Amino acid sequence: MKKLEVIGRILFALPFAIIGLSHLFMSTEFMKMLEHSLFPGSMYAVILSGIMLIIASISILANKYVKVACLWLAGMLFLIIISIHVPNMLIEEHFDDAYVNLLKDTALLGASIMISIFLTEKK
Repeated sequence: MKKLEVIGRILFALPFAIIGLSHLFMSTEFMKMLEHSLFPGSMYAVILSGIMLIIASISILANKYVKVACLWLAGMLFLIIISIHVPNMLIEEHFDDAYVNLLKDTALLGASIMISIFLTEKK
């Protein structure tokens, strides 16, 4: 079971780290999804959120402050859903992508909350 826990932490945290890195090296296609964001200063918010995703991933991979990192991810995912995906669902050409991303991020939000509850740090 210990090996499965480690594999699970890696499989959960690694994509967030990669997404965080992509926030630092964003493409114009990525920026199109932020045109209708409710965040002021979207460019800076994207860079800051990328850094926070990387820090949370490192914390989960290192098995340090996992509860805090997962609750932080849950909060970030909630803000992303409300401020990016929901407004993009109101725009016809972005609806399909926004709908899929909303469902994906909602599932990740639930997983983050579950992990923060069930995966406790080992003494």
